[in-house]
Amino acid sequence: MKRIAIWMAFAAIFMLVSCEKAVFEEEKDTPKNANLILRVVGFEQIPFDTRAQQDVTQLCSRINVALYQNGTRVKAVNQKSDDSDFGSVALSLEPGTYQLVVLAHNCSGNATTTDIEKIKFPDNVVSDTFYYYDEVTVGSSTDTKELVLRRCVSMFRFDITDNIPTDVRTMKFYYTGGSSTFSALSGYGSVNSKQTVKFDITSAKQGKPAVFDVYTMLHGEEGTLKMTVTALDAAGNTLYEREFTEVPMTRNTITRYTGTFFEGGSGSKENAYTFTADGDWTQENSYNF
Repeated sequence: MKRIAIWMAFAAIFMLVSCEKAVFEEEKDTPKNANLILRVVGFEQIPFDTRAQQDVTQLCSRINVALYQNGTRVKAVNQKSDDSDFGSVALSLEPGTYQLVVLAHNCSGNATTTDIEKIKFPDNVVSDTFYYYDEVTVGSSTDTKELVLRRCVSMFRFDITDNIPTDVRTMKFYYTGGSSTFSALSGYGSVNSKQTVKFDITSAKQGKPAVFDVYTMLHGEEGTLKMTVTALDAAGNTLYEREFTEVPMTRNTITRYTGTFFEGGSGSKENAYTFTADGDWTQENSYNF
């Protein structure tokens, strides 16, 4: 009986170790088995805030890689910025031709890449996002590809020049005309979305001006948003609200609206604007409201 008990204990340990190893290999390929290695080496444009071109770890917190054949996803690998190999992905694939999609972003979780034309992000909230798409042919020998990713979003920057009142607890941005769902085939948004982004206003932010950045994916290189900006109190009641009906947007461009929000009543002055070009992204379009 003692021998049987010992044998069963060893068998249980062996099964546990075997199961753990199988799960590990499903989630991540080891470089020695790889026949395709992907390395993110750059981005299409200078990033925000006039910074020089930077490493992927300084721009994005997540990378999602997906490969498809005949419209079906056959491989997916996800990385976080604290992974030791972040920005370099080793894949073990059957020889053949694949559609390769790589996304780099700052969302709270991984993108859902099941459908190559309807890639979704957590809570339908878009961050600064870059992508790469191509058809790749994989053989038996190892091939290394260095990837330059392209920005697929535009940004609405709302620059409030007057102080936020102490009773404001939330700034809400509700808008239509953009998309939170992405098509890697077209490089643009693929669904007409109604998007809401909220920012908590802490005591440290009250009594000061503020800048809010909202990202979206357009349905082409250019488009317009209908944007409603609302200040809410702790109970969710509307304190201040303004609507901007024709906000001009361009991919890889910041559209900045600057003015007083809490003073002078409601409404917008969309026809009284000034234009400037900046080097943060491709350019920055500025409007006074």
